[in-house]
Amino acid sequence: MGRPRTRGTAQWWALTGRGLVALVRSGEIIFAFVAPVLLAICFYLPLRSIMNADPTMDYAAFLMPIISLQSVSFVASSAAMRAAVDTTRGINTRFRTLPMPMAIPTLARLGTNTALLVISVICAAATSLVMGWRPGGGVLDTIGLFAVVLVVGMLIAVLADAIGLLSDSPEATSQALSLPILVLGMLSTGFVPESQFPQWIQPFVRNQPISQFATSMRALGDGTATWSILTPTIWWCVGLAAAGAVLTLIGVRRTVR
Repeated sequence: MGRPRTRGTAQWWALTGRGLVALVRSGEIIFAFVAPVLLAICFYLPLRSIMNADPTMDYAAFLMPIISLQSVSFVASSAAMRAAVDTTRGINTRFRTLPMPMAIPTLARLGTNTALLVISVICAAATSLVMGWRPGGGVLDTIGLFAVVLVVGMLIAVLADAIGLLSDSPEATSQALSLPILVLGMLSTGFVPESQFPQWIQPFVRNQPISQFATSMRALGDGTATWSILTPTIWWCVGLAAAGAVLTLIGVRRTVR
């Protein structure tokens, strides 16, 4: 007979299950399937003939990272909204009256966000395969590619969850996250090469996090990754982890006051 689950584990499982049921009821699962398809329709179909005119360009492979990263941004917005709703509706206040470790609600939302992230990345990969993308590196390179997008997705989800905990309005939280994500996505090398931007903005486009993540994923995807290519992504992940940890600690402390 197995060991009985601890109370904290049972509470985490129950709250995570609650979050997963909410994902289905709210239709977020459906959007996770639809979002990468819409990106492919909006960008790949109209731009492929232009981009593939360059014999060195495989636009399906070029676009694959940003489709995955935009799916991650959907998870981040969902995570922030979920945390903000729990705060504004007083759910976190009710949790404080229960004999529950204060980290359990945050860990349960993390479990829900992780499930949505995995589904979104799988859908993005399937869409990319339909477009014509194929991994060009070895098994370890392909594992590394998906490890990058999953780690980035987890870190951004943690950061977004913390922002949601600190917010007093779910609507304002969604708007505050959507604008930076939109700007960084469009001003990145995700959709078009750096050379297509005006020269004065190219340094920003090249060095901002979305571009660095996309560059690392492309290098892993075609088997040309080196430590010098991956290092900026690693440092951006360290920065996201630090910001997420600090804001989560502040947000959790706020909910238990």
